[in-house]
Amino acid sequence: MSETSDFDLKNFLPYLLNLAAEVSSLEFQTYYKTHYGMLRMEWRVLFHLGQYGQMTAKQICDRARLHKTKVSRAVAALESKRYLKRSVSDHDRRHEDLALTPAGQRVFRDLTTAAAAFDDKLSQKLTPDENAMLRTCLGKIAKL
Repeated sequence: MSETSDFDLKNFLPYLLNLAAEVSSLEFQTYYKTHYGMLRMEWRVLFHLGQYGQMTAKQICDRARLHKTKVSRAVAALESKRYLKRSVSDHDRRHEDLALTPAGQRVFRDLTTAAAAFDDKLSQKLTPDENAMLRTCLGKIAKL
């Protein structure tokens, strides 16, 4: 690439979004990894089940835009930690419904409290107007 290029990676929006996501995710990861031995994909699956209730792995993949292999591994790990249970779907016996166990619900409640505190801490780096604008803009980009 030419040194005279007008392209500046530091101002490339996908790069900035990825960098911001990675930095903030790694900081929160310290909590759930230390307290529950969970990886990022595991907490995302756990949060979807805690937030939306019983779902299939495919529903989690679709809602969270995650790859099925990664979700499958996370489900297996959460099941081995006894945070979720599987049951044959009433609607389609080829699929399994996933739900949090009582232990998984306790972990979810603790992690939502920690996530809210982390979100507050992160939000304090911005003014209230910047915070609102950032959330609006990110929602538009992600089409939430």
